[in-house]
Amino acid sequence: MSGLLAGHLAVVTGGASGIGRAIAKGYAEQGAHVVILDMNLEGAGDVGKEILDAGGEAWSFKLDVTDRQQCRDLANQIEEKIGNTSILVNNAGINRRNAFTANADDVIQDWEDIIGINLSGVFNVTHAFVDQLRSTKGRIVNIGSIQSFLHVRTPNSPAYTTSKHGVLGFTKALAAELGKDGVRVNAIGPGLIETPLNENARSNNQELIQTFMDHTLLARTGKPEDVVGPAVFLASDLAAYVTGGIVMADGGYRAI
Repeated sequence: MSGLLAGHLAVVTGGASGIGRAIAKGYAEQGAHVVILDMNLEGAGDVGKEILDAGGEAWSFKLDVTDRQQCRDLANQIEEKIGNTSILVNNAGINRRNAFTANADDVIQDWEDIIGINLSGVFNVTHAFVDQLRSTKGRIVNIGSIQSFLHVRTPNSPAYTTSKHGVLGFTKALAAELGKDGVRVNAIGPGLIETPLNENARSNNQELIQTFMDHTLLARTGKPEDVVGPAVFLASDLAAYVTGGIVMADGGYRAI
């Protein structure tokens, strides 16, 4: 299969649904062989089957990104059985919207869970695959958010906002360190994308959704497929001189 990503082995975390699913399928359409990682193994397998049925190559594995040893073991397994990873997409994440002044137990649990998956999980997976990426002069694409920049008009939980600020900082720090090895590290900042992650908020908090729409120049919510183009660009040779940055896929939200 020819395409912008032909010859690459791409690993996508959180690939069973939403943005991760769309990126995994988009990468396969551009010729990459794709490894789908997710806590939901059945969902990851379904995405892999879609890719295989379309003529691509895909594998699926269960992964808890908060388990550092599991990340290392799986990275070794992929290297031994499939090959060296040249593209890593850190997409796995969760969100909750409890305020800092909400029930203390809930806030503490939010902090531990969200930071553990959204930020420490990115560290764990990247650390597990970094040797492979250095050997292939690979590309890392981290999924940030418009919450990688603080916007008081769309308040979010302190844990989620902190985690996405951290993802952007981690992106810049890794770009600075790994540039000499030929590894490019960038992020994507999605706006309000229609995914299972925010389905409840979209259904039950119309005031919040309207706040987003009032500041989104394209006047619509995004689809997971709207993130695929930036993800393909950053992983491809089209972005050969792009590193340490963030590409916003937010419908113009940050423009005003």
